[in-house]
Amino acid sequence: QVRLVESGGGLVQAGGSLRLSCAASGRTFSNYAMGWFRQAPGKEREFVAFINWNAGNGYYANSVKGRFGISRDNAKNTVYLQMNSRKPEDTAVYYCAAKEDSKPYYQLVSQYAYWGQGTQVTVSS
Repeated sequence: QVRLVESGGGLVQAGGSLRLSCAASGRTFSNYAMGWFRQAPGKEREFVAFINWNAGNGYYANSVKGRFGISRDNAKNTVYLQMNSRKPEDTAVYYCAAKEDSKPYYQLVSQYAYWGQGTQVTVSS
């Protein structure tokens, strides 16, 4: 089991920045690739960003590319999502998730075995 707890959500004005954190406990954190997803009211959960186990390149949804940055610190069992140049359409509950490295499709919700409870991010215009 991997337990994930997100933090750092809140209210931010459009154009502002926010950093989300996701702390992991349980099984060895560095064994898992990590993703961030978000879900707006009435919409399906969607992929935001992904980073593999060794903190190589990040991969991003087109809607956030160039504005968001994903990183991880395996010594601290934590993954981060730096969100810059926020837009009102970024308003959603943000979730971190862990998947085994062998699962190939990082954009798919179904590939991830463990999820946090989510943190609300609201961007005001």
